[in-house]
Amino acid sequence: MSRPTRQREREGDRQEETAEEAEAARVCPECGADRIVKSSDRGELICDECGLVVEEDQIDPGPEWRAFNHSERQNKSRVGAPTTQTMHDKGLTTQIDWKDKDAYGRSISSEKRSQMHRLRKWQERIRTKDAGERNLQFALSEIDRMASALGVPRSVREVASVIYRRALKEDLIRGRSIEGVATSALYAACRKEGIPRSLEEISEVSRVERKEIGRTYRYVSQELALEMEPVDPKKYVPRFCSELDLSEEVQTKASDIIETTAEKGLLSGKSPTGYAAAAIYAASLLCNEKKTQREVADVAQVTEVTIRNRYQEQIEALGLRA
Repeated sequence: MSRPTRQREREGDRQEETAEEAEAARVCPECGADRIVKSSDRGELICDECGLVVEEDQIDPGPEWRAFNHSERQNKSRVGAPTTQTMHDKGLTTQIDWKDKDAYGRSISSEKRSQMHRLRKWQERIRTKDAGERNLQFALSEIDRMASALGVPRSVREVASVIYRRALKEDLIRGRSIEGVATSALYAACRKEGIPRSLEEISEVSRVERKEIGRTYRYVSQELALEMEPVDPKKYVPRFCSELDLSEEVQTKASDIIETTAEKGLLSGKSPTGYAAAAIYAASLLCNEKKTQREVADVAQVTEVTIRNRYQEQIEALGLRA
């Protein structure tokens, strides 16, 4: 049992003891006896001497369900799902289930099905009150779609939604496409959360061109003062090595190459994806797990010329022969 749970149980026991002590200290206004008892079936305070009902209709602050052990007390809850920034209404509105079944799991009649279909349609319509909310709903659904295609965690979607809401509040959407701002918000969230995705990968799942994504991202990050650190090429290494089916030894060697050559100033002004791809190519040769430049370039989505140039620079900086 966790410490907060034990503390809550102790506080509940103390409150019950305090209530019992207060009841015991009361005196019957009819006969003056101090034998006030609580009725177990009706929750009334009754004088045990004369039978006068001293207090009735007490409010029960406890839950309406019964629990017989600790696990049942933990699992029973009346709260709903937590609020989320990934929905335009933060998940506070209700939703009618798409299953045409009643509370017992039985199929409903055709008349009821038609009625539920109309209710679902109106429920979806009234969730958005104006064009602004409809646009926000569309943008957040686009962020969710692209995030699913990229395989990024839930935290990235939440951060991207917050960035888009801030851009909407600052009126940065005016004159720009909703998809462009939503995509740039997702790209910024990936960098914020340390799960880098290149602009090429983002543009593949987006309906916006790479050039527009980059332009919108720079504008949004500047206007919202998003402090973005340069992407570390080492963060690309595990994913690229996994897609190339390379061993842990190659992954470690590539990270060492990046770290050593970056200390000598070679990383300045270079594309992090191309730099990571060249380091992986060099590490695969050094560890006798050769991969061609074409294979590495396809995974990293860079050109073979970029890998060749970065590879030559890294080998020279390490004092090795190509």
